[in-house]
Amino acid sequence: MKKLFKYLKNNRDTALLGGAMGLLLVALFQPAIPVKHNIYTYLLIADISQSMNAADMQINGKPATRIAYTQKLLHETVSSLPCGTKVSIGLFAGNSVAALYTPIEVCANFAAIQDTIDHLDWRNAWSGNSRVRESLYSIARAVRGFPEPAQVVLITDGEEAPKLHAFNTKDLTNFQGADGWLLVGVGTEKGVAIPKLSEKNQVIGFWSNESFALQPGIAQISESTLGVREDNVAGANDRFISKLDSAYLKSVAKEIGGAYVNGDNVHNLLDAMKTQKPARRDIAPFDLSWVLASLAALLLLAAYIGKHPIAQIKSSLKLYKKDLLKPRISANETAIAHDNHIN
Repeated sequence: MKKLFKYLKNNRDTALLGGAMGLLLVALFQPAIPVKHNIYTYLLIADISQSMNAADMQINGKPATRIAYTQKLLHETVSSLPCGTKVSIGLFAGNSVAALYTPIEVCANFAAIQDTIDHLDWRNAWSGNSRVRESLYSIARAVRGFPEPAQVVLITDGEEAPKLHAFNTKDLTNFQGADGWLLVGVGTEKGVAIPKLSEKNQVIGFWSNESFALQPGIAQISESTLGVREDNVAGANDRFISKLDSAYLKSVAKEIGGAYVNGDNVHNLLDAMKTQKPARRDIAPFDLSWVLASLAALLLLAAYIGKHPIAQIKSSLKLYKKDLLKPRISANETAIAHDNHIN
């Protein structure tokens, strides 16, 4: 052992470079150790009901529909999540939510997740109505069906269609399992008309106030889940104006023990997600590759600096200073010689 230390001491550069090479070779095998840490898993749900076709948002300074803005918001959110985070994309329409797949890791499946977001469309909806309160029970069932717990982020304009009254307002008093859920509002308080689109996504008119009018009791409850299509369009002065109902979403979030955030800025959403509790805490592999690579870089730096780094730095600075002053001295000597020659 003493001979080995003596050899390494006498061959310092060789030892440092060999150690760096060894660390890099080990790093290539991506070693990991089990560490207990927080696991972040999300079910990101997009409202795809027809009110999300209202164009009162902006993307790069240009008018955009709420659903297009939701896609942009989801793209930026997923891009900002650290590796190891798991994500599932869900769709909300009518009174139910459908998760498109169980949560998958964002970095390994980045392209697939972004492609899913690209294909969000109102024509994927199975109902023309929008029942936010009712959908919360469907969300809870979807999360329970996952192989692991997940936090919920629901992006919606908060539009209840048909409008709520005494007969169709779901009681959330005993609702459980929504601790930390996040409701994200998109749209504006001013609001705009909702376009009525053809199957080819062409505007054929706008939804009328009559389409959203309250009807008495049981009749509306039975019709509320059908989502049947009718081809009547609004007149010039009879367009239903759809708005972001942030006050309603705040009250719903409070009822279920969740939180509300306005989705007009991706940073607001990301900050709100950071306050959510982790989905679970469990043992997971901790990658050592970057640690080994960092140590290898330090060894390479040590080999380059030399045995006496401080003395070497001082010497280098002196040489640098000398090189800077040399042209000035030469210039002064030339000027003095020129003056002497004249005299």
